[in-house]
Amino acid sequence: MSTVPVTELTSRAREIFRLVVEGYLASGQAVGSKAIAASGGINLSAASIRSVLHDLELLGLLGHPHTSAGRLPTEAGLRLFVDGIMQVAEPSPQERAAIEQRMAEPGSVEAALAATSALLSDLSTGAGVVMVPRREPRLAQLTLVPLSPGRALAVLVGEDGAVENRVVDLPASLRSGALEEASNYITARLAGRTLAEAARTMKAEISSGQSALDAASRDLVERGLAVWSEDAAARAVLIVRGASNLLDESALTDIERVRQLLDDLENKQSVADLLDLAREAESTRIFIGSENRLFALSGSSVIASPYRDREGRVVGVVGVIGPTRLNYARVVPMVDFTAQSLGKLIG
Repeated sequence: MSTVPVTELTSRAREIFRLVVEGYLASGQAVGSKAIAASGGINLSAASIRSVLHDLELLGLLGHPHTSAGRLPTEAGLRLFVDGIMQVAEPSPQERAAIEQRMAEPGSVEAALAATSALLSDLSTGAGVVMVPRREPRLAQLTLVPLSPGRALAVLVGEDGAVENRVVDLPASLRSGALEEASNYITARLAGRTLAEAARTMKAEISSGQSALDAASRDLVERGLAVWSEDAAARAVLIVRGASNLLDESALTDIERVRQLLDDLENKQSVADLLDLAREAESTRIFIGSENRLFALSGSSVIASPYRDREGRVVGVVGVIGPTRLNYARVVPMVDFTAQSLGKLIG
């Protein structure tokens, strides 16, 4: 998005522009010249202020919903404000304590991540989102149990004690003992590896002739691992909480925007792909409205920050989705602090 450099604005234009943007972010309403004059923040008449507002509109930084209304910032104007004018505030002690307390609650990492996204939603009045670290379970045991002709149950036990089941289709005329042989092979030879590592090891052994399995057992091993690999690839990696916060008064007057916004949030893979753009960022990234294609039609903004483990590796992304009139100065440091706290939790 191309915007006018903030240095090209006169001090008067910059101050009036700031008042319009801050007024809009606080109220969600267009800001008029009379309101700016009455605020006492600038020593100009309403007529002089209107002239400056007109100039800012010609620059593409402000717009107005209809002829008699005041002005509100365009997406280009919001970008200029965020990048060049906004004064970021530190999270309040209460906000910091709430975030740290939520993460200190007992439970699994997944539960903490879900609680974190819910807390961000509450604090920001937007939707809190957390991209869960992509984790592959390491195998302790995989057993194939016959269910019926042509079907078996693949029971995966991870090293962390987690147990999950999946149904596997079996080839016709399967010989007796093939299920047990395949199960023993996976458990004995592939235990301690991730699914991806197990699949690579199995393929290498079979292709080199090192495997003593016959064709039927090799097929079962491949089927047993494949059902888990496919499941891991499709596993949801995004937690979204507080989507109802996005349905503000302006959204409720535009049913099409509401529908588009909810459709966008339902497409979790697309949201995850958007957040993935923040993985390589050194700090918090801000996507305003049409700057991201996903939320272009619904006019929403995304504030996202990567979180890292103790070795500095990026393991996920945390953020807030909200209307373009988000309180950026407050939400940006809140997301950044949450990312730092998550990094300490993940370790």
